[in-house]
Amino acid sequence: MDSHVDLVNGYKPFFKSKNGAIFHADSLEVMKSIPDNSVNLVFTSPPYALHFKKEYGNVSQKDYVEWFVEFAKEIKRVLTEDGSFVLNIGGTWNPGEPSRSIYHFKLVVALVEEVGFRLAQETFWYNPAKMPVPAQWVTVKRVRVKDSVEYVFWFSKGKHPKADNRRVLRPYSKDMLRLAAKGVKTTVRPSGHNINESFDKVHNGGSIPPNFIDEDTPSDVLKMGNNAANDGYTKKCKEAGVKIHPARFPVQLPEFFIKMLTDEGDVVLDPFGGSMTTGYVAEGLNRRWIGVDTVEEYLDGAKFRFE
Repeated sequence: MDSHVDLVNGYKPFFKSKNGAIFHADSLEVMKSIPDNSVNLVFTSPPYALHFKKEYGNVSQKDYVEWFVEFAKEIKRVLTEDGSFVLNIGGTWNPGEPSRSIYHFKLVVALVEEVGFRLAQETFWYNPAKMPVPAQWVTVKRVRVKDSVEYVFWFSKGKHPKADNRRVLRPYSKDMLRLAAKGVKTTVRPSGHNINESFDKVHNGGSIPPNFIDEDTPSDVLKMGNNAANDGYTKKCKEAGVKIHPARFPVQLPEFFIKMLTDEGDVVLDPFGGSMTTGYVAEGLNRRWIGVDTVEEYLDGAKFRFE
């Protein structure tokens, strides 16, 4: 079995852990060095096409699809036939007016029709810590509501990606437990769905999760939002005077998909690694992983996750 480092040819790791490695390099070039069909899951959150510039770099709406498609072609090439590509991407507003950009929908269409991915399922991340922006429309003129959801698109390379939702079951609700104790009555709902004895199976390990991730999604690694101020990574960055990455996602996001879509020993890649949340979760779940980013200061902080 190749190690995670052996999969990346011609690049020296910035940091190595037991199961993974961080590379300070251009992710497009790093991916070009990775062999075909060698990565089981790509989970990433690239810079969004915001209408204002961020310090970690972001591409304009008009250029975004063309820019990202080049990365997507490499992602598809390195994935195994049963591999998955999970993309967290947020929406944005059009400059100067209270209307939404559709750049991320255009990107989804391009990934399917131009690159050749299949859209396995669209999921959502509910982030209650989101700020009420743009303030002009949300808090000043009061003509829009707070945007608290981001898309998490799950793409597959082949028709049948490796997946098992039994690995991400949620605890049964009190209502479900009460219903199971009483027994399910055979009936037909107004929607036309037949409710019969097959629904009376509450002891199957848990409830099948919905297609959204929130702060109540179970986490075996660590429970936190993307604005956590007292987690180990944040505290160690502050103590060392290292810049904290401003656009982190919570561990629940990569954990959910890594558990559902990979097995122990599989390879997980994050080409826009940032503070390496994906790598941190993969490490704890005994997956091999590769993380890449171009900003060295963010990678200095990322190393704290593995101490």
